Amino acid sequence: MDSSNTNKFIVQGTILAIASILVRLIGIVYRIPMVRIIGSEGSGIYGQAFNIYNVALILSSYSLPLAVSKLIAARNVKKEYRNSFRILVAALFFAVVVGVVFSCILFFGAEFIALRFYKDEGIIYPLKVLAPTIFVFAIMGVLRGFFQGKNTMLPTAFSQIIEQVVNAIVSITAAYLFMQAHDASANIAAYGAAGGTLGTLLGALTGLIFLTVVFGLYYPSFNKRVQRDRYGTKESYGEIYKLLAITIIPIILSQTVYQLNGFLDDIIFKQTLSAKGITNKVMNDWIGSYSSKYKLLTNVPIAISSALASAMIPSIVASRTIGAEDEVKSKIQSAIKFNMIIAIPSAIGMSVLSAPIMQMFFAGSSAMENSLLLYGGIAIIFYALSTITNSVLQAVNLMRLPVINAGVALVIHLVMVFAMLKFTDLGIYALIIGNVTFPIFICFFNWYQIRKHVGFRQEVVKTFCIPIFSSAIMGLVVYFVYRGLYIILKRNTICVLAAILVGVVVYFICMILFKAIDVDELNRIPKGRKIVKLFYKFHIIR
Repeated sequence: MDSSNTNKFIVQGTILAIASILVRLIGIVYRIPMVRIIGSEGSGIYGQAFNIYNVALILSSYSLPLAVSKLIAARNVKKEYRNSFRILVAALFFAVVVGVVFSCILFFGAEFIALRFYKDEGIIYPLKVLAPTIFVFAIMGVLRGFFQGKNTMLPTAFSQIIEQVVNAIVSITAAYLFMQAHDASANIAAYGAAGGTLGTLLGALTGLIFLTVVFGLYYPSFNKRVQRDRYGTKESYGEIYKLLAITIIPIILSQTVYQLNGFLDDIIFKQTLSAKGITNKVMNDWIGSYSSKYKLLTNVPIAISSALASAMIPSIVASRTIGAEDEVKSKIQSAIKFNMIIAIPSAIGMSVLSAPIMQMFFAGSSAMENSLLLYGGIAIIFYALSTITNSVLQAVNLMRLPVINAGVALVIHLVMVFAMLKFTDLGIYALIIGNVTFPIFICFFNWYQIRKHVGFRQEVVKTFCIPIFSSAIMGLVVYFVYRGLYIILKRNTICVLAAILVGVVVYFICMILFKAIDVDELNRIPKGRKIVKLFYKFHIIR
């Protein structure tokens, strides 16, 4: 087993995870003024438009980075650069076609979708603005997948950050200008939401330009390898498109089920509560709180899981291609453990500090909005685990199983959500309960399939038990530190940040004292050696 290969994919995953966290933090920061500009109703319209857009994106091109990275990684490890180039060309052509088709469907079908399924004219405007983004993202996704298949996450990481910075600036500016320009309109909130989505389009376009420049700089070196390549048989474009289809279709189906979760939740929520006499404005306010506050905050730690999954797939594919099965299991083990070490304390920390965190980012948040994070923070753990286990199954070519598992989980989820909305007065809390239970079912089904088909059993004590126990200690410390400081300082943001900093230190000290993390594992992460020296200095490690 080559530990250096495992270390490399952890490092690459960490790079992408850091970029993803920065992207999510920028997203939170710019959403604060944007939510204030467009209001809860505008945020609800914005969130519903994005759920529709995400379904179209997944059906068209969301799977391209993963599919391209997987196919190129398998050829890169065998030095088949000519075939790698042909995969890139085929994927770009595919991206152009599906990007144009789905952009047109979303643009010209916006009115039908908004009025037929949501009975809300306001959703039309942001949908039309989002439509061209599908085409841009399709091309960008292929380039990201190409670099990820080459086992470098830096181009993807930098492009994501640049994309989000532009998105933030344009979203705030356009939301304000659009609302000013249509201040006499009955659909002023919808125009504000449309301004917010303009940032998504221009941000994606900027990210694409950046990746195109990077690829242009890399191309001469890559082309020399292509020209010198004499390995293997040249794959025909017919064979490549067949491989792309085999890889893309299961991913599309799996991710579509994930996204249909939010899309169908919105439809069931609005139609069921509408029959109970709840107005559109009230429902949009509730969905705005759920999607633009609760979901936005919980998606920050979940981004780590997505980043690690993106780095893991090409790495596992490369190991399987050369028959290194022990290395494959080592990478799965490391990815899941690293994931849980981050996700478990994040979930407990967000629940313990739910009201202070919500107030820090969204001043004046209601008690209802604070409680969403309190009760729904636990979903972070299960979404992180379901994401990483999905990627394990995809990486070992069990592509159809995540689709089946997610499909079964979705059916159970929808029945539960409908029943709660129909027969109880839970309201928005029905979506919170559904958001927690949906990934739980997926995790259960995925674990069963991984044990059955891969013969892999995850170590439990250091991966789950000790992180949970350490997080519980951290949660108590964080709670009392925040309360104590707030009594003295009366400054919420300072107290929250101080409590989080203390919590991080306490958690990792507990993890080391209980031997869930050893020196070798610390050395593998970026700047790990410096952390080890610091721990030795303070006698945390002996």
